[in-house]
Amino acid sequence: MTLKKSERLFSPTTRYNDYAISPLEFHWESQSLTRETSATGQRYIHHVERGSRVLLFVREENKRGGVTLPFLCLGFAEYGSHQGERPMAIRWRLHRAIPGAFVPELALAV
Repeated sequence: MTLKKSERLFSPTTRYNDYAISPLEFHWESQSLTRETSATGQRYIHHVERGSRVLLFVREENKRGGVTLPFLCLGFAEYGSHQGERPMAIRWRLHRAIPGAFVPELALAV
């Protein structure tokens, strides 16, 4: 996910509010039409029981100084909870803490 979403590159329906809540939790918004009861929503909620794993990759912005920025792998995460739908605001619990140097950068959207 890209945290800083420019109006030029992202439409209003894809400018999701994604950010680090803490070193071990991440707030992520699903695709704009995802409902809790949809197949996709259920896949997110029940991924552990269904045998799938979630791996989070994040970057602050798409480009800086004309250079495409790389993604930072935050590692594996598990569903914690969610609020709302269309999009679903999901709280992911990370298996490993985000390195301290990256927490302020990844929490910029807060």
